[in-house]
Amino acid sequence: MIDHALFDPAKTDPDAERLNREIAAAQGQAPDPWSMPVAEVRERRRRGSLAYPAMPRSSRAETMTIPGPGGPLALRVIRPQRKARGAYLHIHSGGWVWGGSDEQDPWLERIAERCGFVCVSVEYRLAPEHPYPAPIDDCEAAALWLYHEGRKLFGVEALTIGGESVGAHLSVMTLLRLRDRHRLPKAFRGANLFSGLYDLGVTASARNWGDERLVLNSTDIRRFADGFVPEGVARRSPDVSPLYADLAGLPPALFSVGTRDPLLDDTLFMSMRWAAANNGGYTSVYTGGCHVFIRYPLAMTQRALELIERFLMALA
Repeated sequence: MIDHALFDPAKTDPDAERLNREIAAAQGQAPDPWSMPVAEVRERRRRGSLAYPAMPRSSRAETMTIPGPGGPLALRVIRPQRKARGAYLHIHSGGWVWGGSDEQDPWLERIAERCGFVCVSVEYRLAPEHPYPAPIDDCEAAALWLYHEGRKLFGVEALTIGGESVGAHLSVMTLLRLRDRHRLPKAFRGANLFSGLYDLGVTASARNWGDERLVLNSTDIRRFADGFVPEGVARRSPDVSPLYADLAGLPPALFSVGTRDPLLDDTLFMSMRWAAANNGGYTSVYTGGCHVFIRYPLAMTQRALELIERFLMALA
């Protein structure tokens, strides 16, 4: 049961409120990302900024290459420094347009050490150069490789999956593909789904957010969907919008979202549909949290990361 008091803005942590103001002010002064070539925006994101701080790259990370549907597919691997208890297939954020598998190494190092999981992050192809179905195809290929070959290679049985923003979307689409195309509904024991985007037709919270760019705004969400979904594909088809899919038979999921996230409705709606499908799991709402707030140094970030770790460890 979700406590409705969590949505009371008066209960926002002062540090989160201050950070939200700083992020919105910094993004308000920055160039509009849609006015620049996509390659330039990708490079700016890699360099980092106040609004989107870069995370240090891990010296422990290694790159593996597997066959992919569009050619060789790179996987970024961070192993625990002890015997592995399981594996976590991570799918990065970036609106299907930006981002990379090496942009969240500290999170994956932390999961590797605290959970004892081999972390495998997918360098999937990006839109608009490679729109639907390419990103989903790549994540599906990575999941199948991990199930059929990676388990033996890493010496593990417990597989989990997850990601942030569109990484959460791609995680769910991958689980649906495994169930429907490969009869593997429980190949993965659980999913960690943070600030996901599940309705490409755009939910009310995303539609009504407006122009303020607190990490992202209404225009960004529509433009991301424009780049990902080609002409002729219905935005609310279950093939691209998992909110409208049959969710029966999927593994337990941890849904997490902040109340100052334009994608708030996506998590609230998707988590309720997941529960109605009797899949099991939890929903955690963080008062005042912005989109993917775990990128920022906040007390709620530590609480959220610790909950993710407890959820994953319970699956091994």
